[in-house]
Amino acid sequence: MDQLPETPPAAEMISPPLFERLGRRGFVGSVGGAAGYTLAAGPVMAQTIVTTPTDGLVAGDVSIPAGDRALPGYRARPATGRDWPVVLVCQEIFGLHEYIKDVCRRLAREGYLAVAPDYYVRQGDAAAAPDVGAAAAIAGRKPDDELFRDLDATLAWAGQDGGSAEKVAIIGFCRGGRNVWAYSAQNPRLKAGVAWYGPVAGQASALTPRVPLDMAADIKCPILGLYGEADTGIPVDSLRQMETRMREAGKRFTLVIYPGAPHGFHADYRPSYRKDAAEAGWRLMLEFLKGNGVS
Repeated sequence: MDQLPETPPAAEMISPPLFERLGRRGFVGSVGGAAGYTLAAGPVMAQTIVTTPTDGLVAGDVSIPAGDRALPGYRARPATGRDWPVVLVCQEIFGLHEYIKDVCRRLAREGYLAVAPDYYVRQGDAAAAPDVGAAAAIAGRKPDDELFRDLDATLAWAGQDGGSAEKVAIIGFCRGGRNVWAYSAQNPRLKAGVAWYGPVAGQASALTPRVPLDMAADIKCPILGLYGEADTGIPVDSLRQMETRMREAGKRFTLVIYPGAPHGFHADYRPSYRKDAAEAGWRLMLEFLKGNGVS
């Protein structure tokens, strides 16, 4: 991982100034996301480290019509203006809790309408799950076709809330990172996707019939993958395999691997949090969104 591998013309590269700021060891030319989730991120801490104020924002819980029922959700956007670029925020397996809400507020302060739907609500209350296994079981019962309909409904709701129909992106963490891959292979309206440590390999099932490794040819937007070198649940070999498939499919991608960072390195409410990697990844994500017309 000391060498930056040669990258084919189809691959998206980081701009040289940003590349140098983050350092050569922080990059590997691969991409990833998958049908599972990693359980080794550590227990929940008492509170988030980062707390974003709501002054100048419209932020709070919302209800999103989605077919047979309304989805609980959280939305944050600037208090003035209209036609804000929209970012769908996909939660981990742990539900729509304060960390995910704060991610929405951070994005709103950058000028986005950020909305996180609680798309596990039909399967259970993941935020109230007594342990990681119970939360994983709830997430594991979510069918992809239902997930896609819920995300479609969320985008429609965001448009009615003043969001742009043309500038749309999706980001997600852990299982939500996997969902970034899946939805990016589904919706041609997306301009960009950012998968934070979403696994790319795993077992397909009746509910999730394809893993991201099987989706490369169908990816419809540029993807940024942000991963930790010390993530025991997402082998670097699987990312290299994803890199190969994306390259063969002629897709646009950028993959960053942060040396020594574990799974969940952006989650500031868990011991897995790594401040330097989290902040560097966030800056890179914002540049990636803007560089792909979501600003």
